[in-house]
Order: sequence, then structure tokens, then C-alpha cells
Amino acid sequence: MIVGAGPTGSALAAGLSDAANASAARSVLLLEAGPVPATRDAVPPEVLDGTRMAAARPGHELNWSFTGTVAPGTPRPVPRGRVAGGSGAINGGVFIRGTREDFDAIAALGHHDWSYERVLPSFAAVEHDHDFPGPPHGRRGPVPVRRTFPGSACPVTEAFWEACRDLGYPWEADKNASGPPGAGPVPVNVVSGVRHGALLTHLLPRAGRPRLTVRGGVLVHRVVFAGTRAIGVEAEVDGRLRVIRAEEIVLAAGAISSARLLLRSGVGPADELAALGIPVVHDAPAVGQAVTDHPGVAVGITPVPAARPAARTGVVEAALHTVATAADAAADGRGDGDLEIMPYTAPFAELIPGGAATPPDEIAFGVTLLRTASSGAIRLASADPHAPPVITFGHLTSAVDRARLREGVRRCAEILTSAPLRRLTASYGGPPAAVLGSDRALDAWIGERVSTANHLSGGCAMGSVTDARGRVRGVTGLRVADTSILPRAPSRGTVATAVMMGEHLARSFPVPLET
Repeated sequence: MIVGAGPTGSALAAGLSDAANASAARSVLLLEAGPVPATRDAVPPEVLDGTRMAAARPGHELNWSFTGTVAPGTPRPVPRGRVAGGSGAINGGVFIRGTREDFDAIAALGHHDWSYERVLPSFAAVEHDHDFPGPPHGRRGPVPVRRTFPGSACPVTEAFWEACRDLGYPWEADKNASGPPGAGPVPVNVVSGVRHGALLTHLLPRAGRPRLTVRGGVLVHRVVFAGTRAIGVEAEVDGRLRVIRAEEIVLAAGAISSARLLLRSGVGPADELAALGIPVVHDAPAVGQAVTDHPGVAVGITPVPAARPAARTGVVEAALHTVATAADAAADGRGDGDLEIMPYTAPFAELIPGGAATPPDEIAFGVTLLRTASSGAIRLASADPHAPPVITFGHLTSAVDRARLREGVRRCAEILTSAPLRRLTASYGGPPAAVLGSDRALDAWIGERVSTANHLSGGCAMGSVTDARGRVRGVTGLRVADTSILPRAPSRGTVATAVMMGEHLARSFPVPLET
């Protein structure tokens, strides 16, 4: 049984059911709290439309609409997909792999099966790269990957590339090749305006498979144990509680809800669970802790009318990846780029209709810190399974992070005020020169605007909560399989990594998944 039909859960279910078809002794049940359309015609238009992120609006029926505290006293919406395909069904379509440095750092902790060389075949297996044939890319996988190259991008993207070149940033044509970071096109899983999330790529092609059952509208409350052996889940179906039994349970509910389910099931910090009246199955203090994400801030411009594209094919086309400071690169020896500047193709008011409190014509350039010294936590507000979790990110609590984000905003301002973009700008919404020149003033400017990239990872990290195969320590019959088992968030967006993880776990684990 797999709980959660997001990118990892769907890919894992697909891989295990492929193996299961060769053996009549095994079947896979995939449970999803949101709807699971049975045909492509039944897929909600917000899920298919990769030119917008309409379902990311708070309150949308396909969105869990959590709220998190990104910095002290600063709440922000935390959109999470509540539909087959998970958050990958409502996002911007970015499909950038985690970097070599990300996975080799995991291997250095003793989890050797997660080295870059070990996960590379799984990355290739999930993708059909239409732009770069041959290794390190895949051509037979279910996820189509495309890029927008110079000459065919929107005017703001073209000007962004020109500005980056004029300022001396290197060109990075293929951000999935693990080469030196720079400015270049963003790999996306949006083709002809259609978002190819896990529902389209992994579940619908297997509809009707005898050894794979996918059920929507099933809200899992907790894992049921006999002693310390997981034997099933307690779930709400059509307003009624029932216990669904399985030989093995895999939580793939995402970096928020997998930790949340462990806690509600009695696996977590014993004192916190006892205070909420939750019977303790296993005292696991690390559950819900060391959660990481990517803090960021938007710097905007209002473009002249001529810079507005007549039509869009996606949400983003380009990004600059670079090291935040030369001192950082020298200190940690990493060259994968810990800072991202990414222009959007349209104002947020168009990309997230009704959900973005920004000027209606302002195009945002997201400045995101991809490696942080700070971390946050996922906790329960109560034992009520319908109560939203308490999410804290801990952004801006580290002086190192604040310095790096300041540098990112200054670099973004330099790009936006350079000649190529200045020609397209009616008004500039970034910090003025006086603010840019003062660390204290810039910290205040960032603090008022800081948000998060929604690339949550950790909370069930391998080494402290699980092993490298996702098996939860201290109990049997229970695994976790999503980005919550990563020790830290990868230094790129998480969807490509999440899909790879499902493929990698299915390929790497023996069948049946013995414990």
C-alpha cells in the first residue's frame, strides 16, 4: 500500500506494479486524498494548463492550502496539491534535476546508493528529453522534457539572457547535465502548454492494470500498528472510518504530510505525542525536524506593453544559477550554484489568478537561496487529523543566509537595471539604490517580502528516521518514500528529484519489499 499519489508515490506505484505484473503474488494499492481522474478528459483544466498555476491559489479545491511561518512573525501560503499528481500537478512545471553535489553529499553520509552516479540512471529512466539525445539524458521515459531556447522566448526572457551575458555570467545550455552553473533555458515538463505531471505520465497509462489499484477520496488518518508492526491504515472514505490492511505501507504523502502521518501514528517525539494524547508506538525525536526549503524574494518590474508576449507556453523559460559569493564557493568547494534568479513569463496575477497580492502588471524575478544554514519543522497542532499542521521554515534566522540572500537581490537588481532589461521596463519595483547600499535596510526590505519556494524536504531523513531504503527505524512494515527522506533539500527544484526517487526506489528495492 502506498499513501499519496504525488510524483514519488505515482512513480513508485508504477514501478512496483510493473514488477508485480510478473508475479501473481503481489499487487499495489495507491491511496490519494484528492480526486483521481480515470481518463484524460476528466483531468481538471487547472491540472492540464501548464501556462498558469491556477490551483496554487489558496482555497482552491485541489490545494491543501496550508500556511507556514517562513520567518518569525511572517506567515505565507504553502500550496500543496490535493489531486493525483500531488504538488507536481499545480506547480510551474520546472523539471531540473538535483545536482551531483547534492547526491554525493548524501552518499558521503553513508547512503551510497544515493550517489549521483547511482541515481543518474533513474533520472534518465523517467524522462524523454526532446532537446538533448543520449547520456546523461533519457529518450524512452514517460516525462517529456523541453526547453525554450534563445530566439523563441518571450521578450523579457530574451533580455534577461542578454543581460546575464553582458554581466559576464556563463551560458548553461543544459541544466540537467551537471555542468558549470550559469544562465540558460529551464527544462520543463510542459509541452504545448500542457503540464505533464505524474497523473498523465505514470497513472493514466496504467489505468486498468490488474495489479495496480488507485483510489481517490481516501484521507488516511494514521498508520495502524500491532505492537511495532504496521498492519494497515485508518482512513476516512465517504465520511466513514475504515481500516485498510496491507503487508507493507509506504508513506509517500510529501514532505509535510508524511511526517504528519508518522506523528499522528505515534512515531515521533514521545513527549510531544503524549501531550497531544497520541499513544506512542516508537519514540523518534527526529520526525518532523530538520525540514529544509529554499527561501526567496521576488524583485519585480512592470514591462512596457511591447514586452508582453502575445501567448505563453509555460510559466518559466530561463534561470541563472550561480554561487552567492566567491567566499562561499571557496569555503565549501561546491560549484553547482547556490543562488537562483528566475524570471517568470507573466505577472503573478495571471499565473495564479486571484491568489497573488502583487501589482497586476508586475513581472517577478524570483531570487532564491538554494542552500541554507537554517532549517524548520513540521509539528501537530492537535491529534485531530483534519487540523492543519504547524509549519515553520526558519528562514532568515542565519546570518549566513541573510548575507547570501542580500547578495542575490543585489545581483538581480544589477540585471534588472542593465541596458537590455531597462529598455523593456516601464517601472522598477526593486529596492532603490539607498536600500541596496545598506545591509540593514536591505535586510528589512527582504524581511517584509520573504517567502519560500515550496521545495520542502526532510522531516523523515534517512539516517535519523529512515534508512536509505526508506524503512522507518524502530518499527517494521513501514517505509517513507518522498523528499522527506532527503537529509537536505536539493539545490534545485524538487519535482524531477521526487519523480526520480520513485523510479529509483522501485528499481533498487527487491520485490517483495521485505523488512
